[in-house]
Amino acid sequence: MKINWNYIKIPLLLVMVVGLFAFSSKKNNKRIVSIPTINFNGEDNLFITHDAVSKLLIHNRGGGQNVPKEAIDLNLLESALNSNPMIKSAQVFVGVNGHLVAEVEQKKPIARISNSVSFYIDDDGLYMPLSKNYAARVPLVTGNVSKTDLEIVYNMAVKIQNDEFLNTHVTSIHQYEDKSLSLRLRQCSFEVYVGSLAQLDKKVNNLKAFYKKAFKDKLLNNYSKVNLQFDSQVICTKS
Repeated sequence: MKINWNYIKIPLLLVMVVGLFAFSSKKNNKRIVSIPTINFNGEDNLFITHDAVSKLLIHNRGGGQNVPKEAIDLNLLESALNSNPMIKSAQVFVGVNGHLVAEVEQKKPIARISNSVSFYIDDDGLYMPLSKNYAARVPLVTGNVSKTDLEIVYNMAVKIQNDEFLNTHVTSIHQYEDKSLSLRLRQCSFEVYVGSLAQLDKKVNNLKAFYKKAFKDKLLNNYSKVNLQFDSQVICTKS
């Protein structure tokens, strides 16, 4: 009986391929994962340090410096990082060389609440704690502000961040009990009363026109209050 070797070669090759794959997969899972590599995306200013992120990863993967790859739960590590109030998003993976890598994006503060409890508002309008490592240069928010009700202050802070004039000149925001707002400008003694956020773009344009003329006429120090709450005019109170 003549044996057709072609029919035997194919199953043998399949068995060899499966065997090699299983062997390499088992060996890869036994690979020891070393000290994590931390990459921060975005700004260089670190509100949370490389060391703090590394400790979070080491603690949540079992506490050791060197852990087998098969023992690491990447979803658990990502959840641990994403639950940190300084971190906006994080991705964790293990490279083919066995290095544990974390790609981290920090939250970005746009205003700082200065009240009985001080904290930042981030660019998503959410709570962000202060950092011992770095202090952001953002407008200071005072007055009647609650951690659970940040919408009005957040919208004002976003406007300040996105407007070149306001971003340059505004140093603080004050929120009154009725939720109306006022601003303070750099090197100016007067208060800028905004009122509500209704027609905010028009109010800001009125402020820019007033500031440009008063600066040209050297009259900025002659006023104690600039009221923007009326649509068609700026009402100024002299010192």
